[in-house]
Amino acid sequence: MESFGTRLHAAMGERGPLCVGIDPHAALLRRWGLPDDVAGLARFCATVVEAIADRVAVVKPQSAFFERFGSEGIAILESTIRQLRSAGALVLLDVKRGDIGSTVAAYASAYLDPSSSLCVDAVTASPYLGVRSLAPMFTTAAEHGAGVFVLALTSNPEGAEVQHARSADGRTVAQLVIDEISQLNAGVEPLGNFGLVVGATIGDTGHDLSRVNGPLLAPGLGAQGGSAEDLRTVFGDRLATVLPAYSREVLAAGPEPAALRAAADRVLAECRAVLGRLAE
Repeated sequence: MESFGTRLHAAMGERGPLCVGIDPHAALLRRWGLPDDVAGLARFCATVVEAIADRVAVVKPQSAFFERFGSEGIAILESTIRQLRSAGALVLLDVKRGDIGSTVAAYASAYLDPSSSLCVDAVTASPYLGVRSLAPMFTTAAEHGAGVFVLALTSNPEGAEVQHARSADGRTVAQLVIDEISQLNAGVEPLGNFGLVVGATIGDTGHDLSRVNGPLLAPGLGAQGGSAEDLRTVFGDRLATVLPAYSREVLAAGPEPAALRAAADRVLAECRAVLGRLAE
């Protein structure tokens, strides 16, 4: 299998730089006129797949909104993953896992090994037990052509107290994460397999992203307050590797598939206008 970075680079070139989240929380299900139960979840996911799976580069299911329904919810997640990938979308599962030793290795097997029914193209991971604690996840991803997006600078206001804390050498915790992921991607073409999560609403924090050489997932756009124009401030000359992520801004347009497609097309156009020819 081609590397995740190669597949993502191709998908962004063919379908455009856009990641759409699948976040079926209770309020959104009700807004769509669906019950907050397994049947409502299944209908919601089927509609999203029908609307965008064949046109969006990356789709990002949020695992928690499936897990809350227990084994039946996980079964729907498995089915949704299969359908998305069959339609050509890359699947980034938002699980934010992070642990040590055999436990993080087990998470890696669950999400990144093709023998698992939950296997996806990439996952999100938390580095706050130490970036190197995620080594088994990085190894499994490399073995199977998968990717990992590591939290670095998140949009939530609570994040700064940890991410902006200074280490003994003066770097922030976030910069330490950025630098370690940059080393994993060094020399890889056209794009490294290991990305960072950098919120679109954080502004200019002074962190150096110049050597990442991997994808930069930018959540926080749309309903969460960020705009495509904010990407210029946050990412500067790294716009070519930015993957903008929208969830509620697109999903709120449902439940009609045509309306969901129109919303996805609209935000993609906004992102293209900012990212320019680098995202063509």
